[in-house]
Amino acid sequence: MSEDKMRDRNYCLSILKEYTKSESLLKHAYAVEACVRAYAEKFGEDVDYWGNVALLHDFDYEKYPTAEEHPYKGNEILKEKGFDEEFRDAIMSHADYTGVPRDTLLKKTLFACDELAGFITAVTLVRPNKDLNEVKVKSVKKKLKDKAFARAVSREDIYKGAEELGVPLEEHIEFCIEAMKKVKGELGL
Repeated sequence: MSEDKMRDRNYCLSILKEYTKSESLLKHAYAVEACVRAYAEKFGEDVDYWGNVALLHDFDYEKYPTAEEHPYKGNEILKEKGFDEEFRDAIMSHADYTGVPRDTLLKKTLFACDELAGFITAVTLVRPNKDLNEVKVKSVKKKLKDKAFARAVSREDIYKGAEELGVPLEEHIEFCIEAMKKVKGELGL
């Protein structure tokens, strides 16, 4: 596959939409993509490549939701489509149980943004106006301490992600909120 395909958002979006029909999973992909793209820009990295890794990180989850299948099936599908090892390894590394080390900035960024983007979405959805502009770092941190809130989101992964990325948690939360605001229409927030 040409390098261009991995940088082509429309091509990657077509793969995402072929495998993912759930509106909430699509929005999760867009939220993580927004955060990762913003970090790529901040770090002077390849924004399109990084963004597409994030866009496709869970593309196989709806069809293959078990730890035995996700993200392994997606890895096989992307390999067949000609995606390079760096792209596929970054996706594999976002799930701790794959054993793929997060030894690049891209891998650390994807992991750091994945759970946090979902959590910020959850915090936004319980706001009276469901408006991302109303979400503050303080309210996200407060909700992180509430074990009953968004129970499926791994707090440990959020803390570990910020730590592995080397960014203070408050700064990381603020950065991701701002990144998600740029696509809040797509996110319905």
